[in-house]
Amino acid sequence: MTTANQTEAMDQNRRRELGQFFTPDSVADLMASFFQAEWNEVRLLDAGAGRGALTSALVRRLCGQQRRPGRIDLTAYEIDGTLIPSLYETVKKCRRDCCASGIEFTWTIRNEDFVVSGSRHGELFGGDRKAFNAAIVNPPYRKIRSDSPDRAVLSSAGIETSNLYTAFLALIVKVLEPGGELVAITPRSFCNGVYFRPFREQLLNSVALARLHVFESRRAAFDADDVLQENVIIHAIKGRSQDNRVTVSVSSGSPGSSISAREVAFSEVVTPNDAERFIHFPVGDALIRARDLIEELPCSLSQLGLSVSTGRVVDFRAREFLRKAPALDTVPLIYPAHFDQGFVRWPRTDIRKPNAIANTPETRDLLVQSGTYVLTKRFTAKEETRRLVACIYDPQRVPASLVGFENHLNYFHTNRHGMNNELAKGLAAFLNSTVLDLYFRSFSGHTQVNATDLRNLPYPCKATLERIAQRLATVGSNQSEIDEVVEAELANDHVESRNLVELGDAVFSESLNER
Repeated sequence: MTTANQTEAMDQNRRRELGQFFTPDSVADLMASFFQAEWNEVRLLDAGAGRGALTSALVRRLCGQQRRPGRIDLTAYEIDGTLIPSLYETVKKCRRDCCASGIEFTWTIRNEDFVVSGSRHGELFGGDRKAFNAAIVNPPYRKIRSDSPDRAVLSSAGIETSNLYTAFLALIVKVLEPGGELVAITPRSFCNGVYFRPFREQLLNSVALARLHVFESRRAAFDADDVLQENVIIHAIKGRSQDNRVTVSVSSGSPGSSISAREVAFSEVVTPNDAERFIHFPVGDALIRARDLIEELPCSLSQLGLSVSTGRVVDFRAREFLRKAPALDTVPLIYPAHFDQGFVRWPRTDIRKPNAIANTPETRDLLVQSGTYVLTKRFTAKEETRRLVACIYDPQRVPASLVGFENHLNYFHTNRHGMNNELAKGLAAFLNSTVLDLYFRSFSGHTQVNATDLRNLPYPCKATLERIAQRLATVGSNQSEIDEVVEAELANDHVESRNLVELGDAVFSESLNER
């Protein structure tokens, strides 16, 4: 006999397999409020309908407003057959509510995979059926393997993406008519990172962003689920030219929580000339100030003569070469667990991770020459106050000719060799500063810090980083001291850069006058 707890566990396993996270009513109502809702006839698509919470919220909104549509025609997709009875009951209630409000309501429920149907979107519009002019969705969140049938189906539709939720959004945009509105709640991971760049490019070339909403808490919006990423709501309009202003709002995500909204320039959401097309969420005065400081910094990483890479030692692939303790035939292996007050402490007997890797011909390509490196964690725990956590690998503290950096680390280097100590100390302080962390959080909503993200950050010039190191050597290195010194030097960097630009303009003008 199956118990209630066992049934719930099976339901959760099924939902995890499908990537389902059900939308709370408070979030559904918030999403419904984003629509401009100026339709006479609503042709609504709910591509991952679940039990119908999103459709129900939008119908409530439309029935309650002064200018109501004359007709709502719903098409709801749900792949999980066990949810169809509940969805059917929700839709019947929507029909009753519409009837009471003088709105004609028709519907089609499809117990189908929207990825398959949407990829053949011509089939969605058989006969005289018109394209959708509204879509509301909480898409499934699950990675798509490169060899999966879903990936092949999507590729045939011209969509290259690595996650179901972005696949849903891309397909929905395809089946919307020009002027059609999309409101979607998704993880924030599509806003940055190399894997989602094709999707960002496709999305921003197809729609105008009207509103962006971010939840401060990872858990509040989906309290019943173990959600690791921040969630965002996007409101986009297909085929419209991008307005110069975008509404950006924030709330905790808890039912009844207050919402803070402001209009910002679109250039603060997607930075002009950003080849990666990162999408920022500039909410709050502190974040705006952080963006002003960081985005005016003069250097790229390559201009500093530096590179950043992901640690080469993938421990489960190199298991036979890992050692708990150092020996004559090993070299240090560094994990995030070796971070200790701004430096690497090695070896450590109080951690479960190995401390060493065998130095053999098979592991030689996984190792780098000893030197001064700046390391950052690739993954941070949800409870950590900073997304960016950096420390220094100092060869004076870890005597060895070679070292291995594990794959959960990024390391800054000069052509796979170390850098000078002053530059390393200044760079580590910059990476650990609150102002940079705030800026980073404006476009990254998950706990992973990719080498690509670090590579694309603006950086202070070398002289500024070295000044930061020199000043911190005399005042200390707690967080408040780091922040005070870094922000003061970044401000100086801006003044010097502006003076150089003004000097260059003056010289150019003088040259023209002489001619």
